[in-house]
Amino acid sequence: MAALAAVRLGCVKYLNARPLIHGWSGQVHFDDPSALCRQLAAGELEVALVSSFEYLRNPIYSVVDRVAIASDGPVYSVILAHCGRVEQLREVVVDPASQTSVNLLRCLLGERGMKVEFVSQGDICAERGLLLIGDQAIRFRQQSRGRHQFLDLGEEWKKATGKPFVYALWLVRPDCDGKLAVAQALRSLGQNNVENLRALIAAQPASIREFCEFYFRECLRFAFDEEEKRGFQMFGELCVKQELLPAVPPPPKLI
Repeated sequence: MAALAAVRLGCVKYLNARPLIHGWSGQVHFDDPSALCRQLAAGELEVALVSSFEYLRNPIYSVVDRVAIASDGPVYSVILAHCGRVEQLREVVVDPASQTSVNLLRCLLGERGMKVEFVSQGDICAERGLLLIGDQAIRFRQQSRGRHQFLDLGEEWKKATGKPFVYALWLVRPDCDGKLAVAQALRSLGQNNVENLRALIAAQPASIREFCEFYFRECLRFAFDEEEKRGFQMFGELCVKQELLPAVPPPPKLI
């Protein structure tokens, strides 16, 4: 256990990650997905729960099998907020913290034949939408009070492919010592938390427990099984089709 506690481990800082990290005995560096991807690539972290696109972009990592952040339909917290019809959009303001969601939206809009410019700032209007992820998306939805419409990217992916979508995976650097033990510990932790969601939810602040009941049970999946793996493969294929990747990477090395 001492060796596991010494692993330089990072995790996305959003609510959706809690079932996969709650109870970890070692130190955890929490950050935005894009920052974690940079730190993992630079060797500042050995293991991190990061955007699934990071593996597609740089397939040097091993992937912890059977656990992930995924959805099989509406995910609630990965959304395109807009005012008019989606087909009217000419620009989308993107969340700089995201890799996977930006490219997922590029694929979904590209499959509709839409050419949209992705920009770093601007207000929502009839021709400009806003891509939001994680806790920021949750807050935006809850505070919108009917002023906006929302395209749920998990729901749109399910409609388009019939498969779940995988947002984040545990990626392990090839030079990480004891990677098999780390992978087994992370897998066991996540599976145990998911099997005991009632206790996990009870450990959250009282103000969000009701939302966690809905979010963890009805919106998210925490598996990386055959259907999730097929959905992940399809994402890679669509990224190539939309010229976001030069080629589909090999299937991940699962540990």
